[in-house]
Amino acid sequence: MAVSERPVWRIGTRGSLLATTQAGTVRDALIAAGHSAELVIVKTAGDESSEPVATIGVGVFTTALRDQLAADAVDIAVHSYKDLPTAPDERFEIAAIPQREDPRDALVARDGLVLGELPAGSKVGTSAPRRIAQLLALGLGLELVPLRGNLDTRLRKVADGELDAVVVARAGLSRIGRLDAVTEALEPVQMLPAPAQGALAVECRVADTDLVAALSALDDAPTRAAVVAERAVLAELEAGCTAPVGALAEVVESLDDDGRIFDELSLRACVAAVDGSDAIRASIVGAPDDAEQLGRALARELLDLGARDLMVGGGGVA
Repeated sequence: MAVSERPVWRIGTRGSLLATTQAGTVRDALIAAGHSAELVIVKTAGDESSEPVATIGVGVFTTALRDQLAADAVDIAVHSYKDLPTAPDERFEIAAIPQREDPRDALVARDGLVLGELPAGSKVGTSAPRRIAQLLALGLGLELVPLRGNLDTRLRKVADGELDAVVVARAGLSRIGRLDAVTEALEPVQMLPAPAQGALAVECRVADTDLVAALSALDDAPTRAAVVAERAVLAELEAGCTAPVGALAEVVESLDDDGRIFDELSLRACVAAVDGSDAIRASIVGAPDDAEQLGRALARELLDLGARDLMVGGGGVA
């Protein structure tokens, strides 16, 4: 498919406000670059279920989009990168990882409260084993309640008094213009985010070389390095995207012995027991070009420290 033919590239997305907003940023960027693009809504089994994501499997969302991509019903799929399995699919290419939103988790609480101000026994909504494990490890005496639904639904549970607070990805709230609801952005020292949280994966068929080239202009190299490192931790741990694993990488400027500036990739990760009884943390620093190796090396360090027993014992890895 040649760019000169001015194809209208079809971008597959789930129909939620968050998903269409995310996909819309890719559509708008392609249009701004002189291409034609439109959104195509893809219905998934997960959209019709009220079960927790850990029960139905995050893969129902990504698989539906990939099925449409493989069937040539869409040309591009836009995923929340944290939802993609770590194993590559040889049919497709992640042609772009745009600049990442703030990857931190966010607390939305009644009365403007921050996490440390919530009284013991407060009902906090989240279904992610990673968040559950790290919240319990803080020892605040919170009652954690399963949570499902789109962001508006989750926020409404706090506004209506059904819950005292919810924990969600700050990036999602930012993308739909609801940062006003955030009462605290949770720092990584309290809660490490999910690997690739806040990042988008823009995927297309490997064979569509013109489209791969067009999408590559949307790629952000520091974001790609960070996400590759974080997901390499998951892959080496052989942990799924719902496992109690947090990871965060950042490309930062450092000075060498001669005072010259160079880029370094700083990566930290944790594995926690879902019951909050224990957690293992480790960190590593290296070159951004070595992102994959750094992530795997850090995962092996976590395994040496007992991460496998912690994940299995805590019920975190399916």
